[in-house]
Amino acid sequence: MASLLDRLEPLLAAMPAVRGPEGHVHFKNKLLWTLGILLLYFVLTQITVFGLSPQSQDFFELYRALLAGASGSLLHLGIGPIVTASIVLQLLKGAEILQIDTSEARGQVQYMGLQKLLILVMIVVEALPMIVGGSMIPDPTVAAALFGGNTAIVAFLIFLQICIGGVLVMFMDEVVTKWGVGSGVGLFIVAGVSQGLVNGFLNWEAVNDPYPVGFFPRLFAVVSQGADFLTNFGPELLALVTTIAIFLIIVYVESTRVEIPLAHTAVRGARARFPVKLIYASVLPMILVRVLQANIQMIGMFLSNVGITIFGEFQGQQPTGGLMWYLAPINSPQDWMWWLTDLGHAPWEILIRMGIDITFMVVGGAVFALFWIKTAGLDSKDVARQIQMSGMHIPGYRRNAQVLEKYLDRYIPRITIIGGAFIGILSVVANLFGVIGAVGGTGLLLAVSITYRLYEEIASQQIMEMYPFMRQFFGKE
Repeated sequence: MASLLDRLEPLLAAMPAVRGPEGHVHFKNKLLWTLGILLLYFVLTQITVFGLSPQSQDFFELYRALLAGASGSLLHLGIGPIVTASIVLQLLKGAEILQIDTSEARGQVQYMGLQKLLILVMIVVEALPMIVGGSMIPDPTVAAALFGGNTAIVAFLIFLQICIGGVLVMFMDEVVTKWGVGSGVGLFIVAGVSQGLVNGFLNWEAVNDPYPVGFFPRLFAVVSQGADFLTNFGPELLALVTTIAIFLIIVYVESTRVEIPLAHTAVRGARARFPVKLIYASVLPMILVRVLQANIQMIGMFLSNVGITIFGEFQGQQPTGGLMWYLAPINSPQDWMWWLTDLGHAPWEILIRMGIDITFMVVGGAVFALFWIKTAGLDSKDVARQIQMSGMHIPGYRRNAQVLEKYLDRYIPRITIIGGAFIGILSVVANLFGVIGAVGGTGLLLAVSITYRLYEEIASQQIMEMYPFMRQFFGKE
């Protein structure tokens, strides 16, 4: 693998990139960059793909809150290629197949170049099946008016537009990471989930139901018409309780931590604490788990559309049976409460599907959390090196990186696994009982956690603006 990376190094170094700031970026400028990218994101989600037929389907309809895109828009792929490329890199690095030292400048160039190359590959890999598999259908009217009825040209234009949108998302994410606050991936997820929540609370549209789908309009309609409250509003009430519970639990868990005492080597009396949160790896690894499920379902849907039904058939975006039905995640109470409605499957089949989903989320959350801290430089070895370079040490222990690493090994790996598994369980529970809006339990969980951490980062940035010497102390300069 190392020799292959050496041969690819000229290509990886030549990958297009957003130029980073040469000095300190003022906090106000960071906010302006972040808000500017957010505005651009909303504009791009409103630009419909030219030549797309209204009869087209969306492979990722059930995962829109996670992928942070808009169906049929220029950002149809959302952050899917970025997350899928991250999954591949984390699996390679976690299995120690990919050995790149990101603490060195050369290793950073190789890693970032390889990540960008994989993202470009994944953009093509995810866009092509949508065209070939018949999910995104060329509009025959456009083909007849502009290209003499040749739908192949329209299909190529659709493919090209989707790929351009994927590249734009990649660069927008990089701009936020280098010039803004937080990351573009997190920002886009929060934006998409926020839209879904607002729609879930205020939407007056009635879909397959005499009552509006929005929480407050539906409540008003049910009460004013004297309809049966539990039958027509029970699921929405359960979703509201789940939404509030998820919000409170995440806020509480984000503040739960083990604090490791530190003292400064050169400055007597200077002390600090290194916090190891219960959700140490953040909730972003959960995106990797869900996107992995989404890619599995996309493959199954593509095979079904081209006539290969050995793994299961699909009705729209929903698998109706076979292996893909068992591997599909539970997204709402209507997917498993067989005593309320006929689901077309025996209770034991539904219980097996629930068991697979829970196992996939819990094990996947723990595994990807471990991979995440390795690739993000948050494992014991990297943290020990960062603490030592800052001039800090643990009181009562020798000032040695290896000793510090062994001490951190008591906490970081165990807390990472526990936190990853806990987030997996919480995500499944949220999906089982449903949440407000079409955002899914995982989407809401991600949005709340990302917003909380964004708030912490903004507070940290403001403190560093007030006390500039702290930027050098924490390596933020």
